[in-house]
Amino acid sequence: MTQADAFFHQRADGVFVGNDPARGPWSVDHCHAGPVAGLVARAAEVEVGAEKQLTRLTMDVLRPVPLAGIRVAAETTRHTRTLATTRVTVHDLDDALLVQATTMHLAERDIGPVPTPQIAIPRIEEAEAGPFAIGAGRHDLPNFARLLKTKYPPGHGFGPGPKMIWLRTPDLVAGEPTSPVQGICALADCGNGISWNLPATEMGFMNTDLTLQIHRAPEPGWHAADAISHWHGNGIGMSQAVLFDAKGPVGTALQTLTLFPAS
Repeated sequence: MTQADAFFHQRADGVFVGNDPARGPWSVDHCHAGPVAGLVARAAEVEVGAEKQLTRLTMDVLRPVPLAGIRVAAETTRHTRTLATTRVTVHDLDDALLVQATTMHLAERDIGPVPTPQIAIPRIEEAEAGPFAIGAGRHDLPNFARLLKTKYPPGHGFGPGPKMIWLRTPDLVAGEPTSPVQGICALADCGNGISWNLPATEMGFMNTDLTLQIHRAPEPGWHAADAISHWHGNGIGMSQAVLFDAKGPVGTALQTLTLFPAS
């Protein structure tokens, strides 16, 4: 894998620069929020340490995030034997605040077998390759939707409405390993792009936030999202998705949407 295959590469001064896979569907100059969420998770995990699992990430996207360069900073707001919380910010190179986020991390401990509901697990072996669910965006440059690997389970396929897809993402930052939670962040921010109700050429459906909750660290490799979007005539919507790895459900993702008809 080359440096350009990852979502980002990091300069010597700490600035993260977006590569083609990080480009979003709405603007040639701005990032898809999913890879940015991965950087937020990365900063929080580095701040807290590996002894606690990141279980919740809540992110507000205040301004478009430029591909040209961003800085990410995290600070611990609480740290006990059981839990830790952080505040993470993303700024552009002019120091404008683009994203603000909080995270929760819980200590893992072995409590033995416990009951939990059993639900149907999608099988990656049965899925078939296809184009990413959002289809055409608002530009023709290489971007997130065109460069990532996508598969559809039986009964699901490209088209409007609720659906499930499998997605395999590249490394988050060139030259370093990607943690399980960092690896699923890009998919977590895809609920609106998976379950759109009109094509992006007719209606914009940009999310202004993301809340990701993880109850089990995802396995590496392919991840799936079973997503639905609710749209309303007041220009506001919501997307919700259940996230899976090959072993079963790992978490949920929620997005608030702003809807804007194509001009």
